[in-house]
Amino acid sequence: MLSFPRFGSLTAISVLSLCLLASLLATPSASFANQALALRDQPSIALAPHAFVLEDEGQQLDAETAATAFRQGGFSARNPGGGDINFGYTASAIWIALPLKRTDGEPGDWLLEVGHPSLDRVEFYLPQVRGGYRRQVAGDLQPFGSRPFAHRNLVFPMNLPAGQEVLALARVTSEGSLTIPLTLWQRDALHHHDQKVYALLSLYYGILVALFLYNLMLYFAVRDKLYLVYVAAVLCMGIGQASLNGLGNQFLWPDSPRWGNVALAVGMSATGFFGAMFVRLFLETDRRMPRIDKALLVCMAAFLIAIIAVIGFNYRVGGVLTSVTGMVFAFIAVGVGVWSHVQRHPGARYFLLAWTVLLIGVGMLGMRNLGWLPTNLLTQYAMQAGSSLDLLLLSFALADRINFLRTAHEKTSAELLGSRQALVSALTKSEAELESKVSERTRDLQAANARLMEKEQQLEYMARHDALTGLANRSLLAIRMEHTLARARRSGRSAGILLVDVDDFKLINDNHGHLVGDHLLVKLAGRVLEAVRMTDTVARYGGDEFVIILEEMASQDDAVQVASKLVQAASEVVRLPSGAALRATVSVGIAYFPDDGETADKLLSAADHAMFAAKAAGRNRWLAAAPA
Repeated sequence: MLSFPRFGSLTAISVLSLCLLASLLATPSASFANQALALRDQPSIALAPHAFVLEDEGQQLDAETAATAFRQGGFSARNPGGGDINFGYTASAIWIALPLKRTDGEPGDWLLEVGHPSLDRVEFYLPQVRGGYRRQVAGDLQPFGSRPFAHRNLVFPMNLPAGQEVLALARVTSEGSLTIPLTLWQRDALHHHDQKVYALLSLYYGILVALFLYNLMLYFAVRDKLYLVYVAAVLCMGIGQASLNGLGNQFLWPDSPRWGNVALAVGMSATGFFGAMFVRLFLETDRRMPRIDKALLVCMAAFLIAIIAVIGFNYRVGGVLTSVTGMVFAFIAVGVGVWSHVQRHPGARYFLLAWTVLLIGVGMLGMRNLGWLPTNLLTQYAMQAGSSLDLLLLSFALADRINFLRTAHEKTSAELLGSRQALVSALTKSEAELESKVSERTRDLQAANARLMEKEQQLEYMARHDALTGLANRSLLAIRMEHTLARARRSGRSAGILLVDVDDFKLINDNHGHLVGDHLLVKLAGRVLEAVRMTDTVARYGGDEFVIILEEMASQDDAVQVASKLVQAASEVVRLPSGAALRATVSVGIAYFPDDGETADKLLSAADHAMFAAKAAGRNRWLAAAPA
C-alpha cells in the first residue's frame, strides 16, 4: 500500500493510474521551477528543507513512476522548517525528490552526502540526456569498494547541466532507523569538513583505546572482574560507534557487508549488556537492592535477545528492542546511582555523574532512532560526547572505590592486631594444655603474624610516600636527609639540596581546576625523577614544592647541571587528559653541604632563600644560595 499525503482515501491503484494518465497528458511546460532549488556557489547546502518525500509502503515504485507522482503532487515537504528526514523504524521504501536548477556560471560538480552510513540501501537516480535515469547504489549491505564515492558516509557524485532543471530522486530502505540527513557539497568543501570530523573522531577513539588498554592492564594487575567488564563495555562501544560513524565499513570490515549491516545494533546491545553488568557489580545491587537487581537482569536478557534477533531473524525487531531497552536501562541506572549516592556507597557520586551523562546520550540516540527527536548535531554526536565523559568520570569512580578498599584494609589490619593480642593471651593461659592444641594455635598465630606484617609494610610505605605523586614525603625526606649528611661527614664529600617550586601554581589551579593541577604535579614529578640518579632522593615537600638530595657530588657543577635539566624539562608542554596543552615553569634554589649549612634545617632554609631569589629574578631559572 502506498501512502500519498495529498490524496485522501484514494487507493494506491487509483493514484498510480491518475499519475500515469497525467504524465501522458503533461506537456514540457509542466515544470517544477517554482519548487526547484537554485544552486549557488556555496560550500554546502542542507537539503532537508528543500526535499519532498513519499512513503512507498509496498515498495512498488520505480524511478519513472516516482517522478510522475512528484509532478502530480504525490510528494510532500517532510521538513520545511529544517531538521533531517527521519521515519524511525519502518518497512516502507522512502522516495526523496530533489528538484534542482543550476544557473549559468554556477558550479555543476556536486556531491550528495547521506550522513547516516548504517542505512541498508540508498539508490540515487539522475535523469539522462537521452531519457531514463542513471542509478548509483550505496549502503551497508554492499561492499565498501562498490560505492560510487569512497567515503565513510554514503556519497553520490552528480554533475548538473547549466541552465536546466533536474529532478534527482533517491530511494532509501533500511531495517534499522531510517534517518536520512541530506547535504549537498562541493568537493573541496567536503574534503575540508572531513578533516575536522576525522580529527574529532580520532581524538574520541584515541580516548577509547587508551582507556581500554589502561583498564585491561589494571585487570591483569588486580584480577578484579569489574575491570574486565568495563573493558568489554569499552570494546563493544568502540565497535558500535565505528559502525555508527561509518569508519568500520570503511577501514575495519570493508569486505564484510553482512557484519557491517549488524555491527551497529550488536555493538550497542553488547555495550548495554556489559553496562548493566557493570552497574550490578559496582553498586552491588544483588545484595543491596534485590528488586532493582532483577530489573537489571531483565535488561541484560533483553540486550542479549536483541543481539540474537539482529543476527538471527529480524534486524528491525532487534533494533527497536535495543533502543527501547537502552532508554529503560538509562532510567534504572540513574535511579540506582541516585539511591546509592544517598546511601554514601563508595564511588556512587562519580558513578552517578558518569552514567547520567552517558545515558542521556544513549536515551537521545534511542529517541532519535525511533523518530521521537530530530536528527541534528546534538542528537547525532550525543553518544560520542556522553561516552567519552562517562569513561573519564568512571575512572574517578574506580579510584574512589580503591580508596574505600584501602580504608577497609586498614581497618582489617587493626582487627588483625587485636586478634593477635587475643591469641597471645590465650596461648599464655593455655600453656599447660596438650601439645597438639598448642601447635595448632601456634600455626594460626604465625598465619595472622604474616598477614599483619604484610599490612604493616603497606602502611609503612603509605606513611612515607606522597599519595598523589608516589614520591617520598616529608617524613621519609627527613630520614634520607640525616643519612645523607652523616655519610657526607664521614667521606668528606659534598652534597647538594635542590628546592623546586612550580611558578604561579595557584593561578593554574584557579584557572583550570585542582584536577588539572594534580595532573601537572604528577607529570612534573616524573620529569624530576628522570633528571636525577637512582641513588638520589626526590620528595614532595609541600603542595607544589619538591626537594632533591644529591649525594656524593664530584663538584658543585653536578647540582647546577641537574637544576638546568629540571628548568628545561619542566617548561616542556604537558598534555592534559582533555587534549589541551599546558606549559608550566619552575624556580630552583640550590644549597651545598657543608658550605651553606651542616644541618638539614639550615640547608633547606638556604635552598628556600635561593629559590625565592630565583622567582624574584624572573622565574623559570635556578640560583645557588649566597655564601654565608
